[in-house]
Amino acid sequence: MEFLIVLAIGLVAGTVGGIVGFGTSIMLMPALVVVFGPREAVPIMAVASIMANASRVAAWWREVDWKATAAYSATGIPAAALGARTLLVLPPGVVEGVLGVFFIGMIFIRRWMARQHWQLTRWHLALVGAGIGFLTGIVVSTGPVNAPFFLMYGLVKGAYLSTEAMGSLAVYLSKAATFHHLGALPLEIAGKGLIIGSTLVAGSFFAKRFVRQLDAEKFRLLMDALLLLAGLTMLWAALR
Repeated sequence: MEFLIVLAIGLVAGTVGGIVGFGTSIMLMPALVVVFGPREAVPIMAVASIMANASRVAAWWREVDWKATAAYSATGIPAAALGARTLLVLPPGVVEGVLGVFFIGMIFIRRWMARQHWQLTRWHLALVGAGIGFLTGIVVSTGPVNAPFFLMYGLVKGAYLSTEAMGSLAVYLSKAATFHHLGALPLEIAGKGLIIGSTLVAGSFFAKRFVRQLDAEKFRLLMDALLLLAGLTMLWAALR
């Protein structure tokens, strides 16, 4: 029953992520931690995120900005591997606490970044890739931080969704490969990630029809609420 609930949340989370480019991990991670524990939840989410981002790329394949993807991925891939190695040496309670503080902090960081009017270049994306890649290796999702940088680069709608997903896909592949190399991604955990990831894939394609009808302001408020809920859930898990 718990696994079925996780799958149902995954379908909803995949739909949300398919509309705005992030939010799948924020919605799904608390349930994974409760059901599987933080040590299994992070690599499971890494596998599921690979599938979610791959499905967004497939849905908007023709609009990928490959130069922006290359700039972001060139630094993001090695940084994610380093972050994943760092994660595996942290005590479990610290992992949950970091996730909780991170999610809540993103509410304020995302709002501050949205008020800026910067125009970014590919060199900027390379710097962003290094920082966010390392952070992604440690925490489960950096979508709320990632999104403003790709938007400030000038990407919108399908181009934004596909390019951000392609960059994130490269980072999550690096993270999953590092987990596997260090023995933190056995077949059982990978299988759970694939099953849960299939619901994210379904949600991504279901969401495509809603992208042009999105009320951005209301959804931003919804995402802040989700970040707060996820953050409080992680802090509760760390302190219990």
